[in-house]
Amino acid sequence: MQCHLEHHEHINGSRCPDALPGNQLLMEDRILAVADVVETMCFHRSYRAGLGPTAAVEEITHHRGVLYDPEVTDASLVLFNDKGYRCPS
Repeated sequence: MQCHLEHHEHINGSRCPDALPGNQLLMEDRILAVADVVETMCFHRSYRAGLGPTAAVEEITHHRGVLYDPEVTDASLVLFNDKGYRCPS
């Protein structure tokens, strides 16, 4: 099984581990990148309280097309804004 680290990449190629531009990233990794930031921001960590879904939505909206894939961001925003998705508590 191959371990994919590409979900740590930014769509503009500005992030490690390989600085790959978005067109070289698997769609699965583009989805995981957005899901990972939303999950990380919504939930508590040992080093900080959870920031909540509003902060997560602001993050992916603000960096849409720069750090996060626009299609994946748009699909995520539909879940939060139109479908009523909320981070579980």
